[in-house]
Amino acid sequence: SPSCAAWRCSGRCTNQRLIEMLDPLIILVALCCGLLARMVGLPALIGYLAAGFFLHETNFEAGELLHTLADLGVTLLLFTIGLKLVPKDLLQPKVWGTTVIHMEVMHLFYMGVLWLAGQFMPGLGLDATEIVVIAFALTFSSTVFVIQVMQEKGEMSSRHANHAIGILLIQDLAAVLFLSATKGTIPEPVALLLPLLWFLRQPVLRLLVHAGHGELFSLAGLGLAFGGAALFELVGLKGDLGALVVGALLAGSQKSKELSRNLMNFKDLFLVCFFITIGLDGWPQEEALILALVLGALALVKVVLYFPLMTWLHTPPRTALLAASAMGNYSEFGLVVIALATKSGWLDAGWASAISLTIATSFILSSPLSRRAHQLYRRYHSTWLRFESRRVQAARPDTRSARILVLGMGNIGSGAYDAIAEQHGQEVLGVDQNEQKLADHLRKHRRVVTADASDPDFWHRVELDEVELVLLALTNHPENMLVGSLLRDLGYTGRIAAVVRFKEEAAELEQHGYSAFNLYAQAGAGFADHAVQQLHPTPEGH
Repeated sequence: SPSCAAWRCSGRCTNQRLIEMLDPLIILVALCCGLLARMVGLPALIGYLAAGFFLHETNFEAGELLHTLADLGVTLLLFTIGLKLVPKDLLQPKVWGTTVIHMEVMHLFYMGVLWLAGQFMPGLGLDATEIVVIAFALTFSSTVFVIQVMQEKGEMSSRHANHAIGILLIQDLAAVLFLSATKGTIPEPVALLLPLLWFLRQPVLRLLVHAGHGELFSLAGLGLAFGGAALFELVGLKGDLGALVVGALLAGSQKSKELSRNLMNFKDLFLVCFFITIGLDGWPQEEALILALVLGALALVKVVLYFPLMTWLHTPPRTALLAASAMGNYSEFGLVVIALATKSGWLDAGWASAISLTIATSFILSSPLSRRAHQLYRRYHSTWLRFESRRVQAARPDTRSARILVLGMGNIGSGAYDAIAEQHGQEVLGVDQNEQKLADHLRKHRRVVTADASDPDFWHRVELDEVELVLLALTNHPENMLVGSLLRDLGYTGRIAAVVRFKEEAAELEQHGYSAFNLYAQAGAGFADHAVQQLHPTPEGH
């Protein structure tokens, strides 16, 4: 009857409103689980996945808000990846060569494992398409995991961190190509005009300059990401591909770096919702559960392949080992691939929860390895050096007769170098790992070598007994502390001075016997001296 129909409709609407009201509670549970995971030394991502499974057991359902935020998270993920794409960095053979060969070999390896699993566990029902797609999803390593590990250790600016992130970016590009294929529709003819977007690069960068650095700047970034996605959807292409392309158009500029930092928290927050929805879909069947745990353990095989590939392609052994140890896991991007393959009907929906368990297992096993990487390198130092290629040996920096070392040749380091070099000349040596800046420093007649200041191999080639002063002008306080500790461990007894920004950082440095220059506090005194000189200008000729 009409009254019954109206009652049923009213009931459905009430249930939907109730589900939507529970979305904030779901996010709160995810926060608690993420904090617990972080407290026990695991990535917060594992906590988010666990929150989804826990909520599934309590019969919670995700509302429209959670799914919408999850989709936005994936779009922002691709946009921020695009912002980091610098072709001249990614086109180095040791970066793209390692990535391509590794992905191909691991794809074949995981296809073999899945085929064997299908023979011993017929209940899995794996067909050829499922084997190919799942194996492809397992070839990626986690960008989120690597960045979190490197940030916690103060190594985000290290050579091995940059090398690992370059490899991960190319892997992410491969995933994007797959995601664009899941659209399953023929693009509109007007899509041929999309290359003309390149001509908007300079106007957009000028617009970002005018947007300043606050909320207007972040809003402009969100508009570019979601606007690019909407444009590509309009012409029949995958929207997420549009977000990546628009990000790539801005890559390489100073504003792209700032925009990536500004949007990082938005992206991470929205991706939390994506990980929760994976767990909310429920547990895999028993056989898929067993396979998920086995595949999680097999993630460590990646490390075994990464290291020899990198050194073969002329990556220094230490860089190769530290980068490889951080990438012995599976990627959150694999979940994105599995989720979209499920929507396209290529996979059964249960595989999303199975792969999420696989990723969580790989993180749990990878965390101790990445933490012990430095210790493993020092303990088996001579063994790793056997893999060093002749090209790497020939490129060792010349550090002879250096008495004063400036570590980090950014604006502060370069200014310190110039001031000291006026009195000490070639006895001052600048050290920076950015090879692109080397030519500029040499043009200004600075003695600079490209090296990773946190690399013990570099310091073994320095006559530390002759060094009197080391200036730490690196990018952040944890990195300064890391290098200072390394120098003391190697027996350096000279003076160490470091740049800091906060009082607590200065206190920690002074506790370890380092001299601290507080950039903010002491810059104020310098500014005052400059201002006073304007009141009493020195006459010309005096």
